[in-house]
Amino acid sequence: MENYITKEELDIRLNMSFEDKVDLSCERIEKWYDYWKGQVYVAFSGGKDSTVLLNLVRSIFPEIKGVFIDTGLEYPEIRDFVMETDNIIWIKPKMSFKEVIERYGYPVISKEQSDYIYDYRNTKSEKLKNLRLNGNDKGNFKIQKKWIFLTEAPFKISDKCCDKLKKNPAHQYNKESGEKPMLGTRVEESRLRRTNYLKYGCNIYNSNNPQSAPLSFWRDEDIDKYIEKYNISYSKIYDMGYERTGCMFCMFGVQNEKEPNRFQKMEITHPKIHNYCINNLGLGDVMDYIGISYKNKEKK
Repeated sequence: MENYITKEELDIRLNMSFEDKVDLSCERIEKWYDYWKGQVYVAFSGGKDSTVLLNLVRSIFPEIKGVFIDTGLEYPEIRDFVMETDNIIWIKPKMSFKEVIERYGYPVISKEQSDYIYDYRNTKSEKLKNLRLNGNDKGNFKIQKKWIFLTEAPFKISDKCCDKLKKNPAHQYNKESGEKPMLGTRVEESRLRRTNYLKYGCNIYNSNNPQSAPLSFWRDEDIDKYIEKYNISYSKIYDMGYERTGCMFCMFGVQNEKEPNRFQKMEITHPKIHNYCINNLGLGDVMDYIGISYKNKEKK
């Protein structure tokens, strides 16, 4: 088992050759499969990363299934691609996105900041409230100064969306099936994923939610190279100008995107869905308050 990867070791892995990365990932996949005696699956989102992972896993163990969580927030092109992929199990969350935002709040800025804002606005603990406002002695765990104004927003804010729509149904499936997941997540995608990798490595065996992330040290170019080298089919959403294909209505990180951002693109590629999320779900009011444009400036 692998624990406590140093930053230097991670840097070495990030800069390994493509062939060495494939070999190391295969080794991690085989160890995961053997440890759980084949009771494993690929968490399949329909995106490029999980598409590559599913193909790599099935190159070793062809019988492995994929599990797709049907949140109702996927791009139509993603859903079509998942439907075309063999041996995929579909599972659904108990709540809809509309129910989540009405009960808990909208996902904005980042999962971390939404969590802190939710705590500040809902806790009865003065200690937690002060922590979220001022941070600890190192200045961590607080709402960033530029987002303090969101504590007074006329709408609810929270980080609960991912938990309710993705993590909870996944945990339920794991519990009922006894199977352990392999995910296509990578350290380049977030600080939290990098931190977890340094602590656990690819395979997390001893936790309440065991999981494997055998592509952790791959870069974007490695994913694209694998697709090109092995002529792997992928969702056509990537040929429509989208680089990330997560939940369509999620606002995490949109403030950092160059224009046209995901919502501005959506107005062109999926106008009916754009109208629904902006007007019916109220995302337009949220982004107006934050100062994020969601109208495509080139649209006449």
